[in-house]
Amino acid sequence: MTLHVLFLCTHNAARSILAEAVLNHIGAGRFKAYSAGSSPRGNQRPHPMALDVLEKAGISTAGLRSKSWDEFGLPDAPRMDLVITVCDNAAGEACPYWPGRPATAHWGYPDPSEAQGDEAHRLEAFRQTLHAIRRRLELLVNLPAASLDRMVLQSTARGLADA
Repeated sequence: MTLHVLFLCTHNAARSILAEAVLNHIGAGRFKAYSAGSSPRGNQRPHPMALDVLEKAGISTAGLRSKSWDEFGLPDAPRMDLVITVCDNAAGEACPYWPGRPATAHWGYPDPSEAQGDEAHRLEAFRQTLHAIRRRLELLVNLPAASLDRMVLQSTARGLADA
């Protein structure tokens, strides 16, 4: 069984994009990740530094785009098993109704696109965010199947917020 996971962040340009790409990379077919935002970037392009750090880490960026979370509330959208907010703004917003009543969790990360300094410093902020997201997602994908049962998925995902 494949678990469908949706990562939410306001602009769907950095943190949620990183999480989608990493989980699809390490999920070994057990997970299918998506990302979206309440106010996605108008040009549908993720932040260039997010794409850069993914590519340098050997993670595919094919198909990544900034998109509205409204896409996942449509009747033909994939049914989510888990919805994770990765920014504090999205966690506080009124989310749409998700068909199937998926488990939810909040994994907050600082916004790397707000890092100040030269390009090297800003790129390092994206690298650090990528590594933090990957560490938590590696814990998720290595959980035993019983921990991913629908009834315990929410408490398991919320517990990983402290990891």
